[in-house]
Amino acid sequence: MWTIENRHRYDRDKLRYPSDLTDEEWSHVEPLIPPAKHGGRHREVNVREVVNAIMYLLSTGCQWRYIPKDLPPRSTVHDYFVRWDDDGTLEKIHHALYVKCREMMGREASPTACVVDSQSVKSAEKGGPALIQAAMMRAKRSKARSATSWSIW
Repeated sequence: MWTIENRHRYDRDKLRYPSDLTDEEWSHVEPLIPPAKHGGRHREVNVREVVNAIMYLLSTGCQWRYIPKDLPPRSTVHDYFVRWDDDGTLEKIHHALYVKCREMMGREASPTACVVDSQSVKSAEKGGPALIQAAMMRAKRSKARSATSWSIW
């Protein structure tokens, strides 16, 4: 809860970027990051900096090519992002932080009730995978329209 007593906990002025993880935040995330692969070269990148770069991208909405130069290269950040998305690491981090936040607020780790209003249900019925798929596909032209006419007058 935002109060004068705990306002200092939310102060991010001492960080390089407001999206960077504090030591306390990193202590929650670090155990969930998979270790380096066995064999091959040793991991040279600082994984905390990779997470900071991902947080920077998510918080600013910038394009990959505009990642600041003091963070790892965009190709490295993108490779880790894709790898962690594929192996479920990002989902594990999200779930662990979600549970921790609920517990800090004095709630149970998982919600016991859900409220859905009729407006949400109506909008969900109209959309869905069929409309998304149709929007993603190229418009098809009829053969008659695209054929070349060779009539001689």
